[in-house]
Amino acid sequence: MKVLAIVQARMGSTRFPGKVMEPILGIPMINLLIDRLKLSKRIDQIIVATSSSSLNDPLEQNLKLSDIGCFRGSENDVLNRFYSAANHFNADVVVRITGDCPLVDAQLVDSVIDIYLKSGVHYASNINPPTFPDGLDIEVFSFESLKEANSKATEEFDREHVTPFIRREEQFVRENMVNKDDYSSLRWTVDEPEDLEVIRNVFEHFFPSIHFSWLDVLILEKSKPESFQHNKKYFRNQGSSMSSGQKLWQRAKKVIPGGNMLLSKRAEMFLPEKWPAYFSKASGCKVWDIDGKEYIDMFLMGVGTNTLGYGHPDVDSAVFDVVKSGNMSTLNCPEEVYLSEKLVEMHPWSDMVRLARTGGEANAIAIRIARAASGKDKVAICGYHGWHDWYLSANLSSDDKLSGHLLPGLDPNGVPKSLAGSVLPFHYNRIDELENLIKREPIGVIMMEVSRNTGPDPGFLEKVRELANQNGIVLIFDECTSGFRQTFGGLHKQFNVEPDMAIFGKTLGNGYAITAIIGRKNVMESAQATFISSTFWTERIGPAAALKTLEVMEKTKSWEIITSIGNQITDAWRSLANETNVDLEYWGLPALCGFTVRSKNALKYKTLITQEMLKKGFLAGTSVYACLSHSDEVIHNYLDNLKPIFQMISDCENGKDVDSLLEGPVCHSGFSRLN
Repeated sequence: MKVLAIVQARMGSTRFPGKVMEPILGIPMINLLIDRLKLSKRIDQIIVATSSSSLNDPLEQNLKLSDIGCFRGSENDVLNRFYSAANHFNADVVVRITGDCPLVDAQLVDSVIDIYLKSGVHYASNINPPTFPDGLDIEVFSFESLKEANSKATEEFDREHVTPFIRREEQFVRENMVNKDDYSSLRWTVDEPEDLEVIRNVFEHFFPSIHFSWLDVLILEKSKPESFQHNKKYFRNQGSSMSSGQKLWQRAKKVIPGGNMLLSKRAEMFLPEKWPAYFSKASGCKVWDIDGKEYIDMFLMGVGTNTLGYGHPDVDSAVFDVVKSGNMSTLNCPEEVYLSEKLVEMHPWSDMVRLARTGGEANAIAIRIARAASGKDKVAICGYHGWHDWYLSANLSSDDKLSGHLLPGLDPNGVPKSLAGSVLPFHYNRIDELENLIKREPIGVIMMEVSRNTGPDPGFLEKVRELANQNGIVLIFDECTSGFRQTFGGLHKQFNVEPDMAIFGKTLGNGYAITAIIGRKNVMESAQATFISSTFWTERIGPAAALKTLEVMEKTKSWEIITSIGNQITDAWRSLANETNVDLEYWGLPALCGFTVRSKNALKYKTLITQEMLKKGFLAGTSVYACLSHSDEVIHNYLDNLKPIFQMISDCENGKDVDSLLEGPVCHSGFSRLN
């Protein structure tokens, strides 16, 4: 009866790439593990099972130099990799060891093998339940059991983790080795860089010996607990309950401040510890995470960028064409002229255009031009206008002035204190606040959103325009979010109020980076009296994508369709709320609609919705950015799955504990700072 130890290892770990080859005492970790395992008296052969990915070529080369057998199989179907390896090496009994457990103890391994051989079971382990430290996990099972699991297991989790099918199904007889004292909370495995620090401390303590026992390590931890502190924030088998996206998010936060480049896409904003975080592909209103799991996006659609849907074929084709022809050169791209002419044609009050690639920089460009044109520095703002110094300086003057403008809790650290008092907020529909600012301060620019959560009171926008005219103030409408959602162009067209400048972004390129600042000639020419310039504002992809996006919008009348979709969804929310007696507040443009549960537990309910809808295959929350791919079938499916969650909320409002339904932390609110 051949006992084969299969060490499961790969270089492409999501949380800690290349960990199995990390040096400890100058020796690859996998080599130390195998050398310790060789002390087993029951194992006939040790091999490593890794994946066919080229990332594992260095691992295979290392094993060859050490005369260790290597089998390469599926990257994700690890169950099949194990079966194929066991079959190839003619195993009768399989011992499963994972390559991130360099403190594996050969005597413990032999003890579990003895239990398996003497009891006649299909499966024996020391993990079911665990009582030994994490990192000493041992599983022993028959080849026939592995063969049956490989042929019958269908769940993705079962295929990825090898033994859950055997540990769960009734036909398999199992035995577990239990330690008299429970040390399962101790962490001696290597899933994170901090784990490696602990393991290095252990090996360095016992050097030059590498053949110390697990009990020796236990004594060391009790006598020198400081050597084991690095990884205390992690818990046992944390990785097995995390998707690849969640693992990569944890990895990202170690090398990227905040974890990513856009606060609005941080996992903590949606479902901390559960959000998939990263995508592998997107099409229409479907998104696939990096594990290949498919979701319907009934939520942010790229944070409002894709009103035509993800990967629109006409837009993508236009981009592919210019990529083939060359995206950048010493000369200028003609598309920037064509796009500028198109935007002026759509907005007859405007004469000139400057292009950029992001909303924040477009706002900053507009402010620079407007200040130059007005000859005055002070800016009155209403709404959210990006991350630049000029905007965040509003929080220098007093405590958190931007709280009413979607940015509660942001400190203006790094913003020069000399900018204090240069930017002064006023609230939407409060014309009296703006009038008082203009009376009190030499305002040169009014920067505001035409609408966000609510529409303008009668005469509000007209009065703003009048005040700007009377006081020589440049009026800018920030339409990065509102543009092309309710009209073909700026939302201001619907209200017949013309600004001096307008800013477009988000939807303009249907997912490709392009923003535009349009304005009257007498204002825009002030750009020549200051310095505004950037190399990558001259690349070709953005303008080409925008031109084709505008063409598709005009052809399909996309703004009418997404407005209708948003109204349909909002009406359905009202019906669900009435049916379940849930009190909702509705907000946003029709094509950017949302609701808030009027309750002290509003944030918990938002988290609950995201949690439960994710299980059903939806990216969802309390708002929807509508797109052309949101068909009636998609919407009806979304609402059918949302209905029982509304009932759960109703039950909680009537006494049920919402905390008992949440499977993790509550999501963060608004744009407040995330740690």
